[in-house]
Amino acid sequence: MRPLSPAETALAAGIDPAPMLARVEAWSAINTGTGNLAGLAEQVAALAEAFAALPGEIELVEPEPVEAVAADGALFARDHGRHLVLRVRPGAERRLLLTGHMDTVFAADDPFQAQRWLDDVTLNAPGAADMKGGIAVILAALQAFEGSPAAANVGYDVMINSDEETGSLSSGPLIAELARGKAAALTYEPSALPDGTLAGARGGSGNFSAIVEGRSAHAGRNPGWGRNAVVAASDLALRLKAMEAAGLSINPARIEGGSANNVVPDHAVLRFNIRPRGTTDAERFDHAIYGVISEVEAEHEVKVRLHGGITRPPKPLTPEAEALFGLVRDCGAALGQEIAWQTSGGVCDGNNIAACGVPVVDTMGVRGGAIHSSEEYLIVPSLAERAALSAVVLHRLAGGE
Repeated sequence: MRPLSPAETALAAGIDPAPMLARVEAWSAINTGTGNLAGLAEQVAALAEAFAALPGEIELVEPEPVEAVAADGALFARDHGRHLVLRVRPGAERRLLLTGHMDTVFAADDPFQAQRWLDDVTLNAPGAADMKGGIAVILAALQAFEGSPAAANVGYDVMINSDEETGSLSSGPLIAELARGKAAALTYEPSALPDGTLAGARGGSGNFSAIVEGRSAHAGRNPGWGRNAVVAASDLALRLKAMEAAGLSINPARIEGGSANNVVPDHAVLRFNIRPRGTTDAERFDHAIYGVISEVEAEHEVKVRLHGGITRPPKPLTPEAEALFGLVRDCGAALGQEIAWQTSGGVCDGNNIAACGVPVVDTMGVRGGAIHSSEEYLIVPSLAERAALSAVVLHRLAGGE
């Protein structure tokens, strides 16, 4: 293990936890459920003000159009909030990428809106860990890093998107653009475990809607003339579940459709998610799904349109990624933090970054747990811990002594 240099010791010592906590408390008080455009607009304005403390240019990027499927099978445009991008020293030969997200899974009408202290060091608040705490870590780490002479050796982009919790569909092209040519990336999802363990390799994820078109009929007078779309969708759900294998899980999540009890339903929408462990598993699903759909169409005399796809490619632990994880581990050891990593079934923007060929550690955010629930919590001392860790990692990525 390489011990901390005097410059790195100064970086870590300069981290002030008080303003970090104040930011988390203020930002967690803003509801930023992915569909809450007003809340996201308030949040992105607050982030732009906070990140203006760093050098470089801030841009609020308009979201890319996203097509979604309504309950009746019609396609519509789904709106998203703007994404924040900070570009620092864009002409530098060596450049890095740091990413986070401002949205949460808690809608504007969700009962979980308030924050409370569970004990002296544990804050329960919506988005405190996932990942407004992570955004606070990014800012504090970069402020400390900018005080080091080594900062002049590298440039970096910071991206905070507004739609990570729903798959980053409106920010995916932006992520790919910013990842291009980067030497390494750090993403600030909360740690995989409350002890600070990182997520290593990740599987992939894809969300789909199967739109089933049947034929309506009177359920009493001539039911045989109808083609029951709900039954066909149910059959498709069972066949999808039967496609599961060791490297592929499939979750039929919801069926929408039908009307009155005395009408054979002529439409249905089956929503499902797939989790391929590796690229081969994803390709196997892609090759098999249309055959399964054809079987359902033939047996039930319906039409099925498939909408969606794999938006988070599987993220293997490449040699380049292992080297970056090793750097993070060594920096943690020098700071007295034990850093390990493990395979994760979850997905995040790190999947998208890795698919661009850039090594990424995507759980550089705070320690906490129970994310996506009303029990979500942040272990407050981890704000300073993780900011110090990131500052030292950035220093070494910049070739600092």
